[in-house]
Amino acid sequence: MLKIVVIRHFSTEGNRNKRYIGITDEPLCEEGKKLVETISYPQVEAVFASPLIRCLETARLIYRDLTANMIEDLKECNFGEFENKNYLELSQNENYQAWVDSNGRLSFPGGEEPEQFKARTNKAFEKVLEESIKKGYQSIALVVHGGTIMSILERYADPKKDYYHWQVENGKGYIAYLEEKEGRMINLCSIH
Repeated sequence: MLKIVVIRHFSTEGNRNKRYIGITDEPLCEEGKKLVETISYPQVEAVFASPLIRCLETARLIYRDLTANMIEDLKECNFGEFENKNYLELSQNENYQAWVDSNGRLSFPGGEEPEQFKARTNKAFEKVLEESIKKGYQSIALVVHGGTIMSILERYADPKKDYYHWQVENGKGYIAYLEEKEGRMINLCSIH
């Protein structure tokens, strides 16, 4: 059974300032780098990551002896006109208010459609699983974004939970096991 570890990257300045950081490619902040000292991560045989710098830096800090396999389609959602802004800066934006009122179900103006984002990240996840099974790995890690984790777990976690149920803090994530016949991730536990 394949053990899968999904980890949200450590924090950036944008994260600290509560900005919508999707496709903005910013590095980790110094405070974010220190998270590696406070959390115990399981060892794995292979690491897969979003190509954005915050994920690659996090992967290098956690898994010093492994080189992350960059997977383009594991990138975070493009937040369009909300990108790199926080709720205070968007408080007078009618599009933002409509998005909030929809419980985050509307598309991001000028950005990526939520269903396209989910389809993209889930297809990338399936390719990672396929490659991992083919290579005979027993354990892998994905160092990705909060939205990517929410998308994957909404689709594959058992029991089923809503997308927003799977929100995770920087540096945190989940450990699960792939039940290959059913294509489900079972026995989920949190990384503290």
